[in-house]
Amino acid sequence: MSAPSDDRDKHWLVRAATIRKLWILFAAILAVTVLVQLAVPLHGHFGIDGWFGFPAAYGFLTCVAMVVGAKILGIFLKRKDSYYDD
Repeated sequence: MSAPSDDRDKHWLVRAATIRKLWILFAAILAVTVLVQLAVPLHGHFGIDGWFGFPAAYGFLTCVAMVVGAKILGIFLKRKDSYYDD
């Protein structure tokens, strides 16, 4: 059996064209949510949370922190491949 020469044989979520479209879609959604902040007045409680684009930046940085934290936690919780073998 030969390897697929194009993306048609792959699952739709791993095709290069689909991944590119998803990136564009998510970037557009992020841009729209930041631009909506121009129409909706925000009243920050702590000063920094009233800055333009703060909710998007905070969400992104929180997501990055969770991924890095999960990677670090994985170092300590990782087991050998033969952990459940007899």
